[in-house]
Amino acid sequence: MEPNPSSLNLTDALEAMQRGEFSRFELTQACLRQIEQLNPQLNAFAIISAPTLEEIPSQGRLAGIPVAVKDLIDVAGLPTAAGSPRFFGQQPALKNAFVVEKLKTAGAIILGKTNTHEIALGITGINPHTGPVRNPHDPSRISGGSSSGSAAAVAASMCLAALGTDTGGSTRIPASLCGVVGLKPTFGRVSLRGVLPLSWNLDHVGLLTKNVRDAAVLLGVIAGYDPQDPASRNQKASDYLGKIDAGVRGWNIALAVGEYIEQAESEILAAVMRAAKLIAGVGAQIHEVEIPTLPAAAEANSQMVIADAAAFHRERLEKHPDWFGADVLARLQKGRSLTATDYALARRTQSEVRRYFELFFERYDLLILPTTAVTAAPIEGLDSAAYAPRLTRFTGPFNLAGLPALSLPAGKTKSGLPIGLQLVGPAWGEARLLQAAQAFEKSLSNASA
Repeated sequence: MEPNPSSLNLTDALEAMQRGEFSRFELTQACLRQIEQLNPQLNAFAIISAPTLEEIPSQGRLAGIPVAVKDLIDVAGLPTAAGSPRFFGQQPALKNAFVVEKLKTAGAIILGKTNTHEIALGITGINPHTGPVRNPHDPSRISGGSSSGSAAAVAASMCLAALGTDTGGSTRIPASLCGVVGLKPTFGRVSLRGVLPLSWNLDHVGLLTKNVRDAAVLLGVIAGYDPQDPASRNQKASDYLGKIDAGVRGWNIALAVGEYIEQAESEILAAVMRAAKLIAGVGAQIHEVEIPTLPAAAEANSQMVIADAAAFHRERLEKHPDWFGADVLARLQKGRSLTATDYALARRTQSEVRRYFELFFERYDLLILPTTAVTAAPIEGLDSAAYAPRLTRFTGPFNLAGLPALSLPAGKTKSGLPIGLQLVGPAWGEARLLQAAQAFEKSLSNASA
């Protein structure tokens, strides 16, 4: 029986098409069949956009690769509902977001928009308006969020890669819970133009892929300076693939330890320790390090997210608070109640945390820790707002610091739920972060073979 082309990763699919094993149209049709079969259960896609044969590009770095886009990111001709259809999505977007334009220029096929936690202000993927996005590994459980549908779609081979956003972990958390790779680049590396804001100070466009090499390819397509985005930074072009297989021999890698980290589930801690031992076996030096800034950084990130969200949605919150779901409304109201002093103190913490990690990465090449403290929880009866801190405690600090961070599959629990390993590098260090992630991915794969 011939393998389903949609089950391939992005890199292998490109090579297979070059060898003539299947056409670009056949790959697209395979993904659409997966969507038709699985989306009624998983609810990953909000909008499906099936191209005709004539609409499938034959040129470009991603020619013919089917991708999905979180429904927070504008795609011309499709509405952007942001998981909040009473407020948004009445009219199709007139222009592509910067990152979508980059994808299209590279020849990618946009298969549609993926479901998200309402206005991206949540990390469970439980949305009262659109329904929950379900985890492909166990549909009774959450997918994580807020890039819920993007992670589920990649994990279920409905597409070969997807875009998400990440303000407190919204790409890395669902990547961890769904067992895929999720990358949040350095703040300013990827343009936010055409992306509905959650927090102007913390938003990142993220990406979700089946493996590390695919993440390097996709980042190379969407990264770049955008003078029309005030958060974008002028940057040198980077080669994310050039040294991706160079390994980590001689690197000094910090393994986060201490009471704050130990709040994670025991199987997650064991998986992270196992990954550390494996990477030590290929020549890296592992140093156990307590990081005292993490609790304050997570709290400051949380406060800034809800304060910025309340500012952006202030008119909607004033006129139609009842149009928001209960968990999102509670967080928006809390954000509105924060004082200027609260916000000033959070910004001061942000400055201190950024300096802390500047000095930290003068000593260490990489930091590793769990992506989340818990695995995917059951959907039934879950309080999304109360559950959020358990998922963001290890991811939010690196939005506050603006550092590149990646979640990598690191095995499963005894009950079969994915575990995520988080790798963090210095600002603008994506090439070396991906190099390290590739070494971890290879070591973990060899160990489980």
